[in-house]
Amino acid sequence: MQKIVGISSRDFIQIVIGMTILAIGITWFMSPLGLVAGGVSGLAIVIKEVTGEVFGFPIPLYVTNLVLNIPLFLIVIKQRGFRFAQRSLYAVLWVSIAFWYCDLLPRFISVGDDLLLGAVFGGALMGTGIGLVLRISASTGGTDMLASIIKFRFPAFPIVNLIRGIDGLIILSGFYVFGVHKGLYAILALVVSSYMISTLLSGMHFAKAAYIISQKNEEISREIIQQLGRGNTGIKATGMYTQQEQQMLFVVVYPKQVGKLRSIVKEIDPNAFLTITNATEVLGEGFGRDYDSLGL
Repeated sequence: MQKIVGISSRDFIQIVIGMTILAIGITWFMSPLGLVAGGVSGLAIVIKEVTGEVFGFPIPLYVTNLVLNIPLFLIVIKQRGFRFAQRSLYAVLWVSIAFWYCDLLPRFISVGDDLLLGAVFGGALMGTGIGLVLRISASTGGTDMLASIIKFRFPAFPIVNLIRGIDGLIILSGFYVFGVHKGLYAILALVVSSYMISTLLSGMHFAKAAYIISQKNEEISREIIQQLGRGNTGIKATGMYTQQEQQMLFVVVYPKQVGKLRSIVKEIDPNAFLTITNATEVLGEGFGRDYDSLGL
């Protein structure tokens, strides 16, 4: 695959798509409604509002984002070298560009003054954009980069707490500028965004993992293979109360196959012990073809 100055063209395209989605969420929903959900973009929203009121002309989001990130990158490059910051540099540069052109695009989706819809859609788009970038081991800079700089200087500080502390201060500034009511909706947007990021990083290939304990495991295993087309694994297990050794079946199926799996087990052995749990990411035989569900 072709490379663009140290990064594959595929990863670069994913950065462009991710940062465009993020920029749409902020310029179309978060910024117009005054929702500050942390990060440099949140601080940019605050600065845009304050400069508009004080000086009569608001500083655009893309200007603030670029100006605030430049010194952070210079410090990181000095601390750890250019290679460490390279991928994130692409993301930061492109999100600044995306803030500019997304603000010019016709807004075919509008929620008006509805803070709830703005928080949900804005948060979802933010989280999706950030998640796409994090999936290729890059970052959007900003508070993550600042936390990384502090962590490098003071290793004892947990980086997660540093990020939360910095974002918390930015969110509080949003409370001060836009009021408590909008601040609370901004927190809702942050929750939605975090969920989307977690979903993208944990895997978009949701499945169900089932554990089956039965005296008729061989029969059940055979029917699972024949009717569901799913392989399964026998795991040696010991009942701690009876100290009896037995075999436990482990199988992963699609959610739509759970009903059929339950019927197979119940029909063969009504007394079987069946446990079904969520599997957020599945890689390997039978599931590998769906791995790149984003088409990137």
